Amino acid sequence: MADSALDINEIMRILPHRYPFLLVDRVDEMELGKRIVATKNVTINEPFFAGHFPGHPIMPGVLMIEAMAQVGGILAYRTAEDQNPGLGKKLTYFMGIDKAKFRQPVGPGDTLRMELTLIRARPPYWKLQGMAYVGEKLVCEAELAAMLTDG
Repeated sequence: MADSALDINEIMRILPHRYPFLLVDRVDEMELGKRIVATKNVTINEPFFAGHFPGHPIMPGVLMIEAMAQVGGILAYRTAEDQNPGLGKKLTYFMGIDKAKFRQPVGPGDTLRMELTLIRARPPYWKLQGMAYVGEKLVCEAELAAMLTDG
């Protein structure tokens, strides 16, 4: 089942994260139970750039992974909500990471496009393959594990 794009208000309904730790600006595409594509606009105003690295700002790799994990949480929640109407508030806990690779730095002015594909879902556990791009260049990839649970 294809789903429409989500704006920041819908993202904040699903995720508990808030500035400066909300790392998803919009969901561009979503196919429940299968895949999701979302965007993070990286700006010089990001608080981490003050210390990573002065004079040569680079988005920390762990925050690229966190951004992908947040996107995966959106897919897990919306899929579970679709399968269980009236699901209620749930939290997605990041449980693991495998095969992480950082291929190119991400900096101010870049648009990070994250594409996650569901590998396996055995609710409440989810495993996803994440790929992050700037333009057509792959900048980060990882397999992510999460658990959807009561908040």
